[in-house]
Amino acid sequence: MERNSPQPGSAGRVPNELPETPIVWSIAGTDSGGGAGLTADQRVADAFGVHLCPVVAAVTAQNSVGVDRIEPVAVELLDAQLAALARDMPPRAIKTGLLGSVAAVETVARWVDRLRRDAGGADGERAVALVVDPVFGASTGAHFADAAVRQAYRDLLLPRATLITPNRAEAAALLDLTAPASPPAEEVPAMARALRPADGRGPEAVCITGGDSPDADGMAIDWVDTKHAQGWLALPRIATAHRHGTGCTFAGGAAAALARGFVAADALVLAKMATAAALRHGYAAGAGAGPVHARPGFARDPQNMPLMSFGEAPRFAPIGAGVAGAVAEDFGLYGIVSTLEQLQGALAAGIRTLQLRVKAPPHADARWEGDLRRTAADAIAACRAAGATLFCNDHWRLAIALGADGVHLGQEDLAALGESGRAELARSGIALGVSSHSLWELARARGLAPRYIACGPVWPTTTKDMPWHPQGPENLAWWCAMAGRPVTAIGGILDPEDVFEAARCGAAGVCVVRALGTDPAVLVPPLQTALVRGRHAVPAVVPELPLPSLSPICRRAGSA
Repeated sequence: MERNSPQPGSAGRVPNELPETPIVWSIAGTDSGGGAGLTADQRVADAFGVHLCPVVAAVTAQNSVGVDRIEPVAVELLDAQLAALARDMPPRAIKTGLLGSVAAVETVARWVDRLRRDAGGADGERAVALVVDPVFGASTGAHFADAAVRQAYRDLLLPRATLITPNRAEAAALLDLTAPASPPAEEVPAMARALRPADGRGPEAVCITGGDSPDADGMAIDWVDTKHAQGWLALPRIATAHRHGTGCTFAGGAAAALARGFVAADALVLAKMATAAALRHGYAAGAGAGPVHARPGFARDPQNMPLMSFGEAPRFAPIGAGVAGAVAEDFGLYGIVSTLEQLQGALAAGIRTLQLRVKAPPHADARWEGDLRRTAADAIAACRAAGATLFCNDHWRLAIALGADGVHLGQEDLAALGESGRAELARSGIALGVSSHSLWELARARGLAPRYIACGPVWPTTTKDMPWHPQGPENLAWWCAMAGRPVTAIGGILDPEDVFEAARCGAAGVCVVRALGTDPAVLVPPLQTALVRGRHAVPAVVPELPLPSLSPICRRAGSA
């Protein structure tokens, strides 16, 4: 699938039409020890393939064991750097780190407003993303911000921010709380809600990082609170002494991902992955903690793919060996039908994995529910007689009661179940298939350790009205490599060549809806042949980075 790349300034730009090398500004401090600040930002920018413009807001004299001196640059010099860049290299995203003074905060806020106006006025999708990493102190104990600077952050940067990435102590400082050095996990979701009030006066998204807070059974967990998703983003904690620059790497990675067109929730998944990889590649460079080192290719390593919770409790099903990469399982052609007649036709044509998708009407009555029960029971019996596997869409309690092989649920349905409903579903032991359309949905699906994860829509589809961009073979191949569970391809799969391409990408099952047509006996055999060809073809290349699947909606220019 070709993805066009109009020149900068083109109207109607969508995530897969961004410039080939997006520009990110980092306004932060230098680290003479080469561990954090602009040095870490440069490494993670290189890992994401974006162009970093390093803007010096402060100069530090430090090494691996401590900070000796901090000197904010003159505000005139800071302003001159930003003005020079604005004339020639406007950013898709800005990341702030150590600013060091109220005047620097004020200068950044003015430039954010100006850049957003210049980037397109009311065209929110072209507005400049702002990632605020509130660097108030160093892990060695040095303090970088007094009460006046913290207040300037609250008044000027948080209302303009697309995303803020404080650790727990920094979040408490932004809220002016008297809190322990690192508040416990159970307090963190409420802190995020306080930082992102419903009236819109705060940042669009908050991620309170927890890598410095060892209270989650060996997991490093970060609380995500965005327009699209809330939950704990989790990976096993990496045992290393070399962790200098992790906060900068995380925030810089999020800024780079936003510049590449990802929404905040997806950008945070990629930032988590980049930071995990950087920790694995940390090294000694002095007597103290060495720097982390983000490298290209981090997003192609399955061990960096996080899990995400559905609720405020950091609970995750054990995903087991699947985390090491794609899982080999063959569902074959996966037929999705809405009537018993269609199911029987698919079975007669040789399909052995089926999903009964019967959507409830707006006002389902007892008669409709009785008809559904009879249809589901007959479908289960027909599949059992044919040696086929049947998943029921949505009606999970009925599927359990009737003895179906599995149930398929969308993520909104799973979220609506709540903790108790999801626990009941897990206790039943029924096989679970879960939809996913984005990186955060993939991470959440992984957290349930389902039988399979569906990736879609692979190609444009009219079966459902949805906001997602087609994933294309690129993202499907990435999903199959990174999910740690079998992946089924769904959406827009209409002919044998589509089936071939999906199989070549590594899909364990290829879902067909319209492709079954009215005569499966004629249409299915060529699809089956294409599936076999795809299984034996040269595998699709897994891209270094996935592509965005949802258009970002940034804060409009000049808003505060």
